[in-house]
Amino acid sequence: MRIRLDFGYDGTDFSGWAAQPGLRTVEAELSAALATMLRAPEPVRLTVAGRTDAGVHARGQVAHLDPDPVRWAELPGVAERNRAERSPEEAALRRLRGILPPDIAVHAVSVAPPGFDARFSAVRRRYLYRLCDQPSAVDPLRRHDTVLARRPLDVVAMHTAAQQLLGLHDFGAFCKRREGATTVRTLLDYAWRRADDGVLEATVVADAFCHSMVRSLVGAVVPVGEGRREVGWPAEVLSATVRDPAVAVMAPHGLSLEEVVYPPDHALAARAQEARAVRSLKG
Repeated sequence: MRIRLDFGYDGTDFSGWAAQPGLRTVEAELSAALATMLRAPEPVRLTVAGRTDAGVHARGQVAHLDPDPVRWAELPGVAERNRAERSPEEAALRRLRGILPPDIAVHAVSVAPPGFDARFSAVRRRYLYRLCDQPSAVDPLRRHDTVLARRPLDVVAMHTAAQQLLGLHDFGAFCKRREGATTVRTLLDYAWRRADDGVLEATVVADAFCHSMVRSLVGAVVPVGEGRREVGWPAEVLSATVRDPAVAVMAPHGLSLEEVVYPPDHALAARAQEARAVRSLKG
């Protein structure tokens, strides 16, 4: 059987998602909590929709696990004296909320439909980046999810520059390359706006992202907003397909994974198969 987890976390005190020896990570905490709940002898293996870096947050993260069906059916709390019978999923949600630390919140536990893969079945991921360029808008209560800009920013120019990056491209100029991995992605939306609290917010949506891509995309348009680069400069960087040292990888704490979207149940398996194929601009 396959179980889907919907959850979020404050990434401030985590060394990213992926488990690493001697470091506190989201995967390690969640895997250990699941092992405790299932009374499993080893940490539970998880597949996540998006592997976030150290300091990056998530509100709409998704993962799956493949537990032993017998252990799952026998979860403590499924049937309790003097209480209505709970499903294993309801019992798991209640138990995880009692085991996990306060900087991880599980929103839902459900049986995944056939063909579901938290990573490969996703059709798009939506990130949010917050950047404050006005001293009057600085909110100390949001210091862990908002980055302070050094200069005032022109949000219209940033939005115009960002829109020129949309579409299917090789985003090697904005990614840390990994051997054997493609940097071809479809950027579905990249928009900047000034929110009601005065903070600049970037919405970045793609079918998938490569390592450091979102923070580099933000770093490419900040010089435009500062007036140090022309509106067309980020597009020029993109066309080169190689890392440009002039593009800063922005601080991680301004970034949050907000949503992961999946196709209808009948299309999950096909989407997973499609996403596993190595893409190129030549098809």
